[in-house]
Amino acid sequence: MKQMKHFSAFFSTILLFFFMGCASTPQQEGTGEYFDDSIITTKVKAAIFDEPSLKSSEINIETFKGVVQLSGFVNSRDSINKAVEVAGKVGGVKSVNNDMRVK
Repeated sequence: MKQMKHFSAFFSTILLFFFMGCASTPQQEGTGEYFDDSIITTKVKAAIFDEPSLKSSEINIETFKGVVQLSGFVNSRDSINKAVEVAGKVGGVKSVNNDMRVK
């Protein structure tokens, strides 16, 4: 019986550490957030790819906790504005940070 208590305590401690490892911090995403951000990034890439006026190969997209960052070099200011607009309309995007530059 005593051995069972020790095993239960040990197992509970391991579970606690496991679930704490999956939690997010301000600088690091949790496991669920990572997958959510991957999905958002994919949706933004698809939306930009589907926009005929944008060259998707010129735009880099990263997502952290629902905030999308666009970077890269594009041909015009209109392309920058259109990319920000398209990214902002994707579901799950909290905000868009623009770090794109005109060539």
